[in-house]
Amino acid sequence: MMQIVQARLPSTLVKEINALVKTGRYTNKSDVIRDAVRKLTIESHIGSIPDTGDSVKEVRGIRAKLSKQVKSFDDVEEINRL
Repeated sequence: MMQIVQARLPSTLVKEINALVKTGRYTNKSDVIRDAVRKLTIESHIGSIPDTGDSVKEVRGIRAKLSKQVKSFDDVEEINRL
């Protein structure tokens, strides 16, 4: 279930987000922000993520790596939340 979170961002950062959407890499601003938070969250768990230009592929690879560490169903739930 998705929740709404409000954040104030500097206009320069919003311009950068809009530019990412305009290139077609992302559908909307929310997608940009979700992707950034995912990368930050995953980075805090396993280290930095190389930017290959395909974040979905990157996240799937990281989930595969994490899945080797699964010891319980709760671990799977935690990985799926990332």
